[in-house]
Amino acid sequence: MYPAWRHTLHAFGRFVRTPTLGRRVAGLLATAIVLLLAINVAVFVMIRRTADFNDTVEQAQQVRFLSRQLLTRMVDAETGQRGFMLTGRLDYLAVHDEARRELPDLFAELSRLTSDDSDLAPRVARVRELSDERLALMDHTVGLARTGRIGEAVAEVRSGRGKAMMDLIRVEIEAIDEIQVTRLQFRTRQSEWAGAVTVIANALGAVLIIVLAGASAWLIRRYLLEVQQARDAVAALNASLETKVRDRTADLTRANEEIQRFAYIVSHDLRAPLVNVMGYTSELEQANKVLDRQVAAIQQRAPKTLDPDAVVAVRDDVPEAIGFIRASTEKMDRLINAILRLSREGRRALVIESLDMTRMVEGIAASVRHQTEAASAEIIVEPLPWLESDRLSVEQVFGNLVDNAVKYLDPARPGRIVVSGQEEGGRVVYRIADNGRGISDRDHERIFELFRRSGRQDRPGEGLGLAFVRNSVRRLGGEISVESELGRGSTFILKFPKRLSLADAGDFT
Repeated sequence: MYPAWRHTLHAFGRFVRTPTLGRRVAGLLATAIVLLLAINVAVFVMIRRTADFNDTVEQAQQVRFLSRQLLTRMVDAETGQRGFMLTGRLDYLAVHDEARRELPDLFAELSRLTSDDSDLAPRVARVRELSDERLALMDHTVGLARTGRIGEAVAEVRSGRGKAMMDLIRVEIEAIDEIQVTRLQFRTRQSEWAGAVTVIANALGAVLIIVLAGASAWLIRRYLLEVQQARDAVAALNASLETKVRDRTADLTRANEEIQRFAYIVSHDLRAPLVNVMGYTSELEQANKVLDRQVAAIQQRAPKTLDPDAVVAVRDDVPEAIGFIRASTEKMDRLINAILRLSREGRRALVIESLDMTRMVEGIAASVRHQTEAASAEIIVEPLPWLESDRLSVEQVFGNLVDNAVKYLDPARPGRIVVSGQEEGGRVVYRIADNGRGISDRDHERIFELFRRSGRQDRPGEGLGLAFVRNSVRRLGGEISVESELGRGSTFILKFPKRLSLADAGDFT
């Protein structure tokens, strides 16, 4: 992970240091994004301030409402008290008692709302204290009135103590109300100022974004014009390049055809003297037999007249020389046949058809069954994906690879050859795996070259099979590779297009 991030940062640093149109566009877009983020932050702050202001307004309104309710209930309690004293009717006391029951809840809610407010909390406490004193005085006068001591009760009311307490309560409540109004006015001015600043910031941001968008559009238009010019130049170069490629391809095709004709002619011309050498070798062999019979006759009639060196020459040296000549001519004949086969294969037209690869490889395995049974080996053909290609070429490729796998099995263990395949995208991959001798790492590429072989040369062959296979695979638009280790076996990997197009087919080179 760390190297990937390091590479990314290095590439970004190189991009930032390089003065290009893309860097300017990226810079403008980055600036626009920063402005949008700044505007969003300002709007968010404003929304939060508005929410706080709304909470403050709501709380202030509740405090003002509760303080007014307190004052109203105190007035109701006082009214009920005086009505009872004047009339002696108990229904006035009902008003007084109802007001008294509501006052504790109103004080509790008001105290909760102002508990953290250093300006309001002392005044609310003072209102509660005065209210308690005023209610205690009311209870005293009501008690006097209930016992028939109306004169004392009226004298207490006329003393003015209750009125003084109520005046003090009104002063405190007015002070609470004034504090809240002042605060609301201040918060309102702050909110209006913040709103104005936000609007101005949004307007400036919008103007800057429009300017940046215009600059970006101009740069992008310029970039698109440059890209179009570059595309036109590339198209012109491609047209010229395609012409050159066609000319070079035609030249290569002609050269390849010349090479194939040359190989055919050379092979054909080599065959004529080779046939003569093989013929004269046979005549020499027959002549040597005649000489051998003559030597035998002389040995019977006059053995002392026969030179021992002549006997050795006729019976040992000449047959040995003839054997070497015959082996060399036979090897040359096989090489010429292989070269002619390569030349003919290169001139053969490909015929594309749908191939049941499982059935084809099973047929190839059946053709070498006598070899595998003799070597106590088995060939396993797994279900293989179909292929659209040239049947003869594909059969030759798989036939060569299966034959090689059987030929180079390790006699020290039971042989096992597995042919498998799968589709990967638009290509088909086949694997021919064996547990044979294996191939040294240094020979993984050499084995595909002409006349090159790997390992012990204890099997017949000229080193043309795998070269032929690779050329055939390339002509079919595919690839071949090998994975192998000495003593552990080999796996040849073939990759073909699922459907071969004649336009994609390569030359046999």
